[in-house]
Amino acid sequence: MENFRQSPIWFRFLNKVWKGTYPLGTEIRLDKDDLFRRARKVTGLQDMGRDFNVEPLERLLKSANEEANLHPIGRFITRERFVSLLSIRLRAEYFFKKYPQILQQELYPAWIIVGLQRTGTTKLQRLLAEDPEHRVVPSWEVINPVPIDLQLYERRFAVGPSHHFASVYPDRNDKRIAIANTSVKALKFMSPGFFAIHPINAMQPEEDILMLDVSFMSTTPEAMMHVPSYAGWLESADQSEAYAYMAKLLKFMQWINPAKRWVLKTPHHLEFPGLIEKHFGEVHFLWPHRNLHESVPSFLSMVTYNRMIFSDRVDVRQVADHWVRKIGYMLDQAIDYRLHGANTNKFTDIFYKNLLTDSAAEMGKIYQLNGGLTPLLAERFRLHELEHPHQKHGVHQYSLADFGLTETEINRNTANYTQFISKQYGRSQT
Repeated sequence: MENFRQSPIWFRFLNKVWKGTYPLGTEIRLDKDDLFRRARKVTGLQDMGRDFNVEPLERLLKSANEEANLHPIGRFITRERFVSLLSIRLRAEYFFKKYPQILQQELYPAWIIVGLQRTGTTKLQRLLAEDPEHRVVPSWEVINPVPIDLQLYERRFAVGPSHHFASVYPDRNDKRIAIANTSVKALKFMSPGFFAIHPINAMQPEEDILMLDVSFMSTTPEAMMHVPSYAGWLESADQSEAYAYMAKLLKFMQWINPAKRWVLKTPHHLEFPGLIEKHFGEVHFLWPHRNLHESVPSFLSMVTYNRMIFSDRVDVRQVADHWVRKIGYMLDQAIDYRLHGANTNKFTDIFYKNLLTDSAAEMGKIYQLNGGLTPLLAERFRLHELEHPHQKHGVHQYSLADFGLTETEINRNTANYTQFISKQYGRSQT
């Protein structure tokens, strides 16, 4: 696999030189109190909110410091990212206090894309984003859900949500877009092969898991770093508070830019459909499916690229062991929820191969939920696909052998899912 086990030369050189200066005191600190000081200094704000729980951050920091083997650049990125997450929380609390009507809203109905990684979830979300009635979260906004310039959108909060604002959102002076564009460029430099796996565009929708990160309770860290103690704790923890706060952020964003329906997406949600329903209200789950022998190694290669941005000691077999088990667990959680009571009616299944070869039919299935697919929308979807063809950014090459995996190992961890698909559709793989 091209670039699979090798970071760019400049990246390795910079890490080596920086690490050589550690005796001079240049090692980045990952310290809770330091992070809080930095966030409060950057924002000029103090209040994290009554519902902020510091335990997830403490556990994540301990795991990152003791287990992740972060190289110097990895430590720098991690510190800046954690400061940014705390800053988002500070800015959000500023608005929630000043404009309590934000949290008095009802959340819009939502279509939640919950498929595993590498099953067509990004393609599906970006198609649905072409519907003008939908509210999605573009990359620039999910990185920073709350404006950095607190006064930039104050007038909107004073008068309340209005569709009149949608045509001028985001404001041309919004710093968040420039930050997102810089992040995209940096990722291209640090991991050139990543975009063949998951193309990122500052203006295109991205996974809303980053809003769970504001509570430091998501699977993002274990996709970026080797943090087994944090990951183990997280799996057993009650994540209600993270979903409750994500709902608050969604209310903020729909106030500033209204629509009719949310379209959200992240594989993380497979593990928690019950929490989504509890905190989001009226939801319908869109579940893309793909042959696991294809999607799993594709995702494992993505995780490996991610982790190499943070560490020069990435064990691909450890990545495989962790995530193959985790994927089976996530699927089991989703199936248990789906088979309970009338929950099966809350799901629409989408198939990866069909999405690639006949997306109109798959979109038609979804729009049966909303009166049918109109010719105008069908044309919007067709034009989007012409502008964003499959493999536009290169061919992503991967195999089970890259990770020392066999189909038997995947089958053993995902037996319940395979049986479920077989029973529903008369086939063992999708």
